[in-house]
Amino acid sequence: MLRLLVTGGMGFIGSNFIRYALRTRSVWTIVNLDKLTYAGNPANLADIQSCDGGGRYRFVLGDIQDSALVTRILDEGIDVVVNFAAESHVDRSIMDPVPFLQTNVLGTQALLDAVRGRSLERFVQVSTDEVYGPAPAEIVFTEETPFRPTNPYAASKAAADLLCFSSHKTYGTPVVIGRPTNNYGPCQYPEKFIPLVITRALENEPIPIYGDGQQIRDWLYVEDNCEALCWLAEAGQPGEVYNIAARTGVPNREVAERILNLVGRPVSLLRSVADRPAHDRRYALDDTKIRVAMGLFPAWTLDRGLEATVQWYVAHPQWWRPIKSGEYRRFYEDWYSQR
Repeated sequence: MLRLLVTGGMGFIGSNFIRYALRTRSVWTIVNLDKLTYAGNPANLADIQSCDGGGRYRFVLGDIQDSALVTRILDEGIDVVVNFAAESHVDRSIMDPVPFLQTNVLGTQALLDAVRGRSLERFVQVSTDEVYGPAPAEIVFTEETPFRPTNPYAASKAAADLLCFSSHKTYGTPVVIGRPTNNYGPCQYPEKFIPLVITRALENEPIPIYGDGQQIRDWLYVEDNCEALCWLAEAGQPGEVYNIAARTGVPNREVAERILNLVGRPVSLLRSVADRPAHDRRYALDDTKIRVAMGLFPAWTLDRGLEATVQWYVAHPQWWRPIKSGEYRRFYEDWYSQR
C-alpha cells in the first residue's frame, strides 16, 4: 500500500492524476488537499468524492501554507507527497506576480518544512519545462540545462525547484522533480490555449492567436504525464530530475487549425493579437532519462489526444460554460483588451 498526500488535486493535472492513480494503482490511497482557488473545481472529481473513491480517497479543504493542517494529515501516515498546488497561467503572472510567489514559492517551502525529518519515501515536485526558458532551433534541453525563466510564472517554478534541491541537500528530503511539457486534456481551465480554442470554436467566437502563432510547444496528453508522475511516486530516485515530454513540437496556430477541423469550424475564426511580453518561441525537452527508466512512453499521439479532448469538451458543456462568466470573463476581457 502507498499512502499519498496530493496537493492541488482539484486542478487540471492534479484531478486527472488522482483519477488515473485510483484506476491504475489498486493499493494506493489518496488525501487531496486543495484550497479551491479559481481553477480548483470540485466538479473535476465529483463522482469520486460522492463514492469516497471506494474508501481510498478523501478531500480536505485547506491551504498548503497551513502548517498545522498539513502536519495533521502527515501524522495520519503518508508515504509520498505529490505537489501540484500552483498558480500556473503565464498571462496571469504577467498581470500580477504576487499570487505566484505566494503559492509556488512560499507554499512549496511550507510543504518542505512540514515534511522535514519525516520518514517519507518521496516528495514529488511537479515542475515545468518553462524553467529552462526558450530552446533555440534544433536544441533540446536536458535535466542539466541551466534555468533561464523569462516570465514570473516560470521564475516562481524555478525558485520552487531550487528550494526542493536545497531541502534534499540540507535535510535529506527525498525530493523527486518532474518537469513536464505543456499538458492538455479533460478538465483544463478554459483560459489555457487548447481549451480556449475548443470552447470558443464551439460557441463560434473569435479565437485569439498571439503574434504569428508559430510558437512551438510540445503537447503532452495529461494521462501520459500522470503515468510518468505515478512512476516517479513509486520509483523516482530522490535528488533527481526527470523531464517528461511527448516530442511533438507543433506550432500553436497548427494546433488551433487541427482543433477547428475536428469541430467543423472555419479557420477564419482565428484572430492574430499582439504577442504577450517575453513570449518563449519554442520549448523542447530531452526526456531520454525517464523513457529508459519506464520503458515505452508515451501512449498518446497528438492527433488521438486532441480528438479525445475535443470530444470531452463537446460532451461536457455543463462543466465549462458556467466557468466562462464572472471572474473568467473579467480576466479575459482585461487581458485581451490590451492586445
